[in-house]
Amino acid sequence: MRIEKFRPRFPWYGADLQTLRNFIAPPRVDLLRAEAIALPLDDGDALTGEFNRTPGGEAKPLVLLIHGLTGNANSTYMRVSAAAHLAVGSNVLRLNLRGAGGGGKAMYHAGRSEDLAQALRSLDAPHGIHTVGYSLGANMLLKHLGEGAGKIVKAVAVSAPLDLAGTSMRMGARRNRLYHDRLLRQMLEDAHEPPPGISSIWDFDERIVAPRNGFKDAADYYARCSAAGFLDAIAVPTLIVHALDDPWIPPDAYMARDWTRNPRVTPMLASGGGHVGFHEAGHDLPLHDRAAVRFFNL
Repeated sequence: MRIEKFRPRFPWYGADLQTLRNFIAPPRVDLLRAEAIALPLDDGDALTGEFNRTPGGEAKPLVLLIHGLTGNANSTYMRVSAAAHLAVGSNVLRLNLRGAGGGGKAMYHAGRSEDLAQALRSLDAPHGIHTVGYSLGANMLLKHLGEGAGKIVKAVAVSAPLDLAGTSMRMGARRNRLYHDRLLRQMLEDAHEPPPGISSIWDFDERIVAPRNGFKDAADYYARCSAAGFLDAIAVPTLIVHALDDPWIPPDAYMARDWTRNPRVTPMLASGGGHVGFHEAGHDLPLHDRAAVRFFNL
């Protein structure tokens, strides 16, 4: 297994500053006016999105971006990625999962790949779809690919929590208390009438995600939806980009896997980069965006 040496860009030294850079000093991203779209789901709900066009984009696969936990179509990393793909002539759809950015009445979770499958059916993409998922969205994407890729012809997963149980435990660790509490506050704000007394992300998954989605409990949700269980079944070229110093996701699932088991899945493991950070010395564009553009345009 190859591990890429990562050189951080000044002043974003260390995993936490890499992770927080888009919040501390978000880069300015000027996108052309986006077209709002809605993709119908079988239950009458819909996923919304922001569609950006570029000259000649109809002649290439559509690039679909899927955000992470508490994110939406206008999250900084989504806008930075959109600009990168637009710059090389691809049209881009930034998708809102259920309940995010006004998209849908119910709530998304890491394993709700059926929403993605249903939404993709209504997309007009004669040249297929290239898809990038980030964090929770990366887990959902990998699960979907393992269940059948549909119109997706290539995919990139960035900072995917391959083991949801291990990630939940890591997020609850003392060193991640500020991250954890901020995420949990946003999750509770986004939830529809959450029960009182929820004090952790694990508790949120136990008392909200599991019962609302047919899981026995949080452990059942984690076991049935973790992306690690779907990697062997992926049948389209897939690049997995992850930093081994990610403060949110333990590296165990990445290091323990035999990556030769499925030649269609390629790991790009970096020594640093934080969580959806990858702000590298000598480059304005994050490593994961450069890698995705290169992978899609081979």
